[in-house]
Amino acid sequence: MNLRFFRLCCLSRLSLALTVALLGACASAPTGVSYRAPDSATQAPETATGFTPKPGWSADKFMVAAANPLATDAGYQVLKAGGSAIDAAIAVQMVLGLVEPQSSGIGGGLFLMHADGPLVQAFDGRETAPAAATPDLFMKDGKPMGFMEGVVGGRSVGTPGVLRALELAHRQHGKLPWKSLFAPAIALAEEGFAISPLLAAMLRDGGAKALRNDPTAAAYFYDADGTPKTAGTILRNPDYAAVLRDVAERGPIAFYEGPVARDIVAKVRGHAGNPGLLSEADLAGYQAKLRAPLCFEHQAARLCGMPPPSSGPLAIAQMLGMLASRNLAVMAPVQASFGLEPSADAVHALSEAGRLAYADRGRYVADPDFVALPGGNTDAMLNPQYLAQRGALIGERSMGRATPGVPIAPAMSLADDRSPELPSTSQVSVVDGQGRAVAMTTTIENGFGAQIMVRGFLLNNELTDFSFVPSENGAPVANRVEGGKRPRSSMSPMLVFDRASGQLTMSVGSPGGSAIINYVIKVLVATLDWGLDVQQAISLPNFGSRNGPTELEEGRASSALIDELKARGHEVRVINQTSGLQGIQRAMKDGKPGWFGGADPRREGVVMGD
Repeated sequence: MNLRFFRLCCLSRLSLALTVALLGACASAPTGVSYRAPDSATQAPETATGFTPKPGWSADKFMVAAANPLATDAGYQVLKAGGSAIDAAIAVQMVLGLVEPQSSGIGGGLFLMHADGPLVQAFDGRETAPAAATPDLFMKDGKPMGFMEGVVGGRSVGTPGVLRALELAHRQHGKLPWKSLFAPAIALAEEGFAISPLLAAMLRDGGAKALRNDPTAAAYFYDADGTPKTAGTILRNPDYAAVLRDVAERGPIAFYEGPVARDIVAKVRGHAGNPGLLSEADLAGYQAKLRAPLCFEHQAARLCGMPPPSSGPLAIAQMLGMLASRNLAVMAPVQASFGLEPSADAVHALSEAGRLAYADRGRYVADPDFVALPGGNTDAMLNPQYLAQRGALIGERSMGRATPGVPIAPAMSLADDRSPELPSTSQVSVVDGQGRAVAMTTTIENGFGAQIMVRGFLLNNELTDFSFVPSENGAPVANRVEGGKRPRSSMSPMLVFDRASGQLTMSVGSPGGSAIINYVIKVLVATLDWGLDVQQAISLPNFGSRNGPTELEEGRASSALIDELKARGHEVRVINQTSGLQGIQRAMKDGKPGWFGGADPRREGVVMGD
C-alpha cells in the first residue's frame, strides 16, 4: 500500500470531523452515520498481490482493521459517529461484499466474537446445508465428484447466514440505527468504486473462469469482449444497492423471504450444469446461533474463540497445550536477509503440534448439533493429560504424518475427513470507544464462491467444506453432508484478554482456508511468547503443517531454514501463503493506554482509528 493512498484516506477523515462533531452536538445519543465516500473511492489502492511492508497504526480511543481501505473507512466513520464495534462491523461487511466480492458478502456466512467487558459471546452465522441434502450430495456414479466440479454451480450453495448473524448481534450490541449502517455500501454501489488490484488479479488469474458462464456475473465483471475488467475501472452495482436498501428498511426478512429469496433459489436450482437443492423454506428458516465461546489459557493470557463447528480455536488450543512444557520464548525469530524469520526450532515445534491437532480435527470435529465430540464437548480433546501425551510424540525429527489420538476410550468409530477448505475469506477486527471489541471472519469460501451471482452479490460454495465421501470402510465421516448441518470450518476469529485483569489485549484473525489455524497461531505465539507487536507478528513469514508437508512461505524462507528442517526429517514445501491477517492490540502511546493495529502486507488491508 503506497503511503500516498494512506494520506488520501487521512485527508478524507479530516474533512469528516466537522460533520461528525455537529452530528454529536445535535443529539444526546448517536442517531446514525452521515456517510461521505472518501476522495480515494475512485482510486484503486496502490498495491497488488505480493508483499508490501506496512508500518502499523496507532490510535487512542477506537480502531478498525479490514481487508480493503474503503471498508475500513466505512467502519471508521461509523465509530466516529458514536457507533459500537458491532455497528462498525456491519458497515464494513456490507462494503466488503461490494469491493471484495470474491471473498465475502451477504451470500455467505461468518463467525463473530464479541466482548463487552466480562461478557464474551460467539455468534455463529455459518451456512447450513439444504434440508433436502443427503450424505451423497457430492457422489456421482459411486465416486466423489471432482472438487471444482462440485464447487461451481448451485450444488455447493448453502443457506447464507451473514445477515441473520449480524442482526442478532446488532439487537444486543448496536448503538446506531440498523438502517444507517448500510449507507456507506449503498453510496459506493450507486456512485461507483475503483476495482482494486487484488480483485483485478483474481479476475485475471484467480480461477474465476466460470464467472463468464453466469450472464449476471459476466456482465458485471467482464467487458463486452470477454476480457476481465482491470484495476482502476469504476464499477457501479445498483442491484446490490437496491437489495441493501430493502434490508436496511425491513431487516433481513427482505433477503430471506420474498423476491430476493425466490431469485436465489431459482438461480441455485436452475443452474444448467450443476443444480442445487436450496429452497425458499431453507432461507426462511435459517437461524443464527449464539454459542458459548471456547476459552483457554496460554502464558499470561486468556484466549477466546469460536467453538465447533469451527475447528480453528480448538486446534490452536490443542497445539499450545501440546507445547505447554516447552519454552517457546527461546524459539524467537532470527534475522534473515528479508527481515525476521521464524527459527528452525519454532517451525519444527509448531509444525509437529499442527500435525497432531490437524489429525484430531480431521477425525472428530464437525457440527456439534449433529455429531458429538469425544466425551460430548471439547473437554476431552483439551484435557491436559491427553495433550501432554500427544505432545510427548514430538521428538527431534519430524513424525511425517500423524494419526488421530483417542481423547476418551473407547475410540469413536469415525473415518477421517480429507475435504479441502479454500482460502477466499476476510477478517475484520474492531475496538470501539467504550472498549467493546469484535473479531469477525467472514466468507463465501472459494474465490467468487459458487461463481453465480444474484442481484449484485455472489453466492457461497460452502457445502464443499463437507466431506465429499460420506464414509470409509463402513465408518461415517463426522463432517459428512446432512440436511440443516453446518460444515466444519477453520475460521478462527480470536479475542485475547489479560488473565489477571480480564482486560482485552487483542483482536485477531485471518482468511486462508485450513491454513487459517497456522496463520493465527503464528500471531498469537509471536505476540504472547516472543514479544513482537501485532504488525511485526502479522508480517512474520507464514509456516506450519496441516498434517502433510511442512509449508514455508514462498520468497520468505531462507535456504538455511529449509536445510535445517530437511535435516530434521521434514518434507518441506515452499508455497504461496497469502494470509489476510488483521489485528488490533492494546498498547501504550506517550505513556497512555491506546491501540495499535496491524494489517497483512500480503493484501490490501489498512487500519484506521482515533
